[in-house]
Amino acid sequence: MRLLILCLVTLLAVSPRGAAAEGEIAGEFDYYVLSLSWSPNWCALEGDARRSPQCDASQDHGWIMHGLWPQFHRGYPSFCHTVERPPSRGMTATMADIMGTPGLAWHQWKKHGSCTGLSAATYFETSREAYAAVQRPAVFRKLTKGITLPASVVEAAFLKSNPEMSADGVTVTCKNGYIQEVRICLSKTLAPVPCGRDVIKDCTLNNALFAPIK
Repeated sequence: MRLLILCLVTLLAVSPRGAAAEGEIAGEFDYYVLSLSWSPNWCALEGDARRSPQCDASQDHGWIMHGLWPQFHRGYPSFCHTVERPPSRGMTATMADIMGTPGLAWHQWKKHGSCTGLSAATYFETSREAYAAVQRPAVFRKLTKGITLPASVVEAAFLKSNPEMSADGVTVTCKNGYIQEVRICLSKTLAPVPCGRDVIKDCTLNNALFAPIK
């Protein structure tokens, strides 16, 4: 009996389930979610109040990359244990052109990038590749004043600009009456794929606010 108990204790000590309480295993996920945020809307919601440099008029940000998130078919991993080193300040600073601020780049690595199994440099390279692969509709940059529109119009604009995508691989979210994000589901090779059920949460507003670039 003592031998059996010892064997069980040993098995539990090395079991991956024991480590799961402290974070998922890096590199285990099914697909990516590329999250794009309309910067003027984020600034109106919270960025201006924070005095974020992302919201400075000189930046001219439109759709920025909120993040590239590893995703399970149900749920997602976060804050994973990884042997990879965290990014340097210089590395996160180079992502500010498409992510708004180095701070966002750091947070995205810590919460999501650590779960990809990639090095920080490769994660940011992959993020930039995913961002560049999506055609962001030019029409939104032409707005000269704030408008209200159905959230479905934003999704339709992305689908028209990216004909290889399908409606079940793109979703639009809202927050406090504003268009918040467009989320696009991609395979590990960054090809369009259908989103899991927990990702598809289309905003149903017919009068969502959309702010122009300052």
